[in-house]
Amino acid sequence: MRLRASATQRINTRQYERGLRRYVGRMSDDVKRAVDRTRIDVQNEARRRAPVDTGRLRSSIVSRAENSGRSVGYVVGSNVVYARAIEFGRDEMDIFPKTKKALFWPGAAHPVAKVHVPAIEARPYLRPAIEMTEIFFRANLSQIRGGG
Repeated sequence: MRLRASATQRINTRQYERGLRRYVGRMSDDVKRAVDRTRIDVQNEARRRAPVDTGRLRSSIVSRAENSGRSVGYVVGSNVVYARAIEFGRDEMDIFPKTKKALFWPGAAHPVAKVHVPAIEARPYLRPAIEMTEIFFRANLSQIRGGG
């Protein structure tokens, strides 16, 4: 079929793509910056909420950014052995020796066959902080975009 009337218009797609990349790139940098600020806010909130006896748990709470392609995120946590027990609680338990007949540690009066460890009630500090992510993110993003 032959066209009876036509008009030709060329669009410089290279210029359009460059402009789009600039716009999306700037927005993307804002989002990455807001996520990074949110990561620090959540880390600080978890530290604020952590129960303190010696301060070891509180000072062990750290965070790191995780970027994979188009998704940006973060991890907040602690490396101390008892961090999970504090966050989620733990049932009572008995500790028995693995290779010896008795347990002994410096300062113990004598070797013992087992050690009873009482239950630990959950005292969440990470989950409540993580639940504040959206609040922190919105505040950080509006502050970055608003120039504050």
